[in-house]
Amino acid sequence: MSMAKRTGTQSPEVQVADSHDLIRVHGARVNNLKDISIEIPKRRLTVFTGVSGSGKSSLVFDTIAAESQRLINETYSAFVQGFMPTLARPEVDVLDGLTTAIIVDQQRMGADPRSTVGTATDANAMLRILFSRLGKPHIGSPKAFSFNVASISGAGAVKYERGGKTVKERRSFSITGGMCPRCEGRGVVSDIDLSQLFDDSKSLNEGAITVPGYTGGGWNSRLYIESGFYDPDKPIRNYTKKELHDFLHHEPVRMKIAGINMTYEGLVPRIQRSMLSKDKEGMQPHIRVFVDRAVTFTTCPECDGTRLTEAARSSRIGKINIADACAMQISDLADWVRGLDEPAVAPLLATLQQILDSFAEIGLGYLSLDRPAGTLSGGEAQRIKMIRHLGSALTDVTYVFDEPTIGLHPHDVQRMNDLLLQLRDKGNTVLVVEHEPETIAIADHVVDLGPGAGGAGGTVCFEGTEAGLRASGTLTGRHLEDRAALKEKVRTSAGTLEIRGANAHNLCDVDVDIPLGVLVVVTGVAGSGKSSLVHDSVPAGAGVVSVDQGAIRGSRRSNPATYTGLLDPIRKAFAKANGVNAALFSANSEGACPNCNGAGIIYTDLAMMAGVTAICEVCEGKRFEPSVLEYHFGGRDISEVLAMPVTEAEEFFGSGEARTPAAHAILGRLADVGLGYLSLGQPLTTLSGGERQRLKLATHLGEKGGVYVLDEPTTGLHLADVERLLALLDRLVDAGKSVIVVEHHQGVMAHADWIIDLGPGAGHDGGRIVFEGTPADLVAARSTLTGKHLAAYTGT
Repeated sequence: MSMAKRTGTQSPEVQVADSHDLIRVHGARVNNLKDISIEIPKRRLTVFTGVSGSGKSSLVFDTIAAESQRLINETYSAFVQGFMPTLARPEVDVLDGLTTAIIVDQQRMGADPRSTVGTATDANAMLRILFSRLGKPHIGSPKAFSFNVASISGAGAVKYERGGKTVKERRSFSITGGMCPRCEGRGVVSDIDLSQLFDDSKSLNEGAITVPGYTGGGWNSRLYIESGFYDPDKPIRNYTKKELHDFLHHEPVRMKIAGINMTYEGLVPRIQRSMLSKDKEGMQPHIRVFVDRAVTFTTCPECDGTRLTEAARSSRIGKINIADACAMQISDLADWVRGLDEPAVAPLLATLQQILDSFAEIGLGYLSLDRPAGTLSGGEAQRIKMIRHLGSALTDVTYVFDEPTIGLHPHDVQRMNDLLLQLRDKGNTVLVVEHEPETIAIADHVVDLGPGAGGAGGTVCFEGTEAGLRASGTLTGRHLEDRAALKEKVRTSAGTLEIRGANAHNLCDVDVDIPLGVLVVVTGVAGSGKSSLVHDSVPAGAGVVSVDQGAIRGSRRSNPATYTGLLDPIRKAFAKANGVNAALFSANSEGACPNCNGAGIIYTDLAMMAGVTAICEVCEGKRFEPSVLEYHFGGRDISEVLAMPVTEAEEFFGSGEARTPAAHAILGRLADVGLGYLSLGQPLTTLSGGERQRLKLATHLGEKGGVYVLDEPTTGLHLADVERLLALLDRLVDAGKSVIVVEHHQGVMAHADWIIDLGPGAGHDGGRIVFEGTPADLVAARSTLTGKHLAAYTGT
């Protein structure tokens, strides 16, 4: 073969293709961004900083990542796009140089009762294949080891054409699944307290059923009253055995009620299907209260909580069955898999080994595969999502992280930093929204947004290196070197809360006395047992207000006013001042604009194309019908009040003719947690993670209690906002409250009156008290990881 001769001029040293080394953003106006323009270097680690609500997520997630995903979706056929979520183009003039974006955010994993760490990753699927190949005795395919697959069988006649004749044959089939038939793969069974479902001294017509949604003459109650199975005027305690069975346990049957076809079934299975099969965290508050009161959940007696059938548990590799494997700490499971020498499944073992080692590498080796996904913190969920990307062969993609150090002890932050650098060094662009100074320090490029939050933010205050940020004089730059000093004098306790023999999860029969009337900080590496001690061992009930990391729920119709209950006193004040019904002043009720149904926007679905949102032309985005806006209170209509920021509204409702003490108290709590810039009517869907956490905290501050339990309240907080939080905690303690905080932030540790440190490690290497005392004693001893890091932080 002859070699073709190169003709013409030689190629230039720099190819044109190599010049596309920037992501260019010009004229971004998403949410509070104020027409900003920046250039982000590719194949570098860029950290976005700024106070919570300054526009970081709007720029990184809602502009850059969203447009990347939208453009990728457009490469599919129109038919395929019809099955994908529709994404509108972000409000930006130019977005250039984008690469494929992979988003690793803080969104909690699905809290479905059957979702676990194993099912959320590939680890469980591979274990099932492993046991179906090597398990003795052999019981079937991988489905036989899955608690999401039920065993079913059936038989019947089938007809088909063969040679011009219709042939009938009898066929049968069976599928062997691993789902425990008693608990249906949930691991727990529920018992219902019948006394909470009905009052047996009353008849149905007298309102005997007390279940939410079954009172007040609605369709649910009419179904039972008009079923004809029993006398609706007879007290339930006088029912015959058959009538009581028909009322409580009757199998489903079709019937007509008031001319409408409906399905009747006993009250117990109806409640189980409509309420108990759903994620408890997704229920409306009054439904959740009812379920807590009426239902007790206990470990399934048939499968002992493993979720699996007896057959699935009988098949073993050596002495280990799949339930044992899933219950192991992942670091121990990795060692067990490493010890298997089976050439027939060598590729499977290698891949499974890699996944399990990735858990340990990312600092989650203390978890087990049977851990319910809904119990993971936001930081744990985000790190699990990272696992699939660590060994990926993809390069030249954009990884987008949302505060990846959340929930990490200072000891573990360096490990996370190494992983971010590892992704960058493979030739990827890494964009990180972060407040942690240690992560900001490793950035190749820093973008600081601000100067404030909400309407006071949305501009680029600084672009450049971390050293340049420190010298820039911006809010972030000034606080980057902040170091809290140890307290010279700590408060004395007013008593103790005794915990004896705590053994929840990995706790090792812990005995501890938690001082009351002071600020107590519980520390330790991730997985050491902090939340188990505080949430599972501190007796809940009267006087204990617990603020955990659970996500707040709300649609684009929800806003700070509705979530905190602020809208109720405002509506009543408007109604009283104008002599009309309070429902008029709710955008979800009588006062809603009929054109947009109170949403303020009109959403047009364009099938496989991106949907279009436009401000409602009738109400001009105010959400209320024009007649409602004619009613005023304190010189403002309801839409003007909802457009106010918290600080302005606090002044408005604090004095003068608009004085409303109930509203003023709620607004004061919102201002206390640093949300003074939020508009009362801003949709919850537009709030950042830090804003949602503080909104939740503000709501709980209104509850009456003597002991406040807070789980990592600095989540999503800028360095400057931590001072405000510490001042709030001090006010609570000075008011006679006891505050117990689970926290990794060294500034909060240094400010504590008493520290309880758990460890020394995570999982079965933790669960013990390794230190109790003042922060000064912890630093002086330097006997634990926390002590060493706190000493380095305070410079003592």
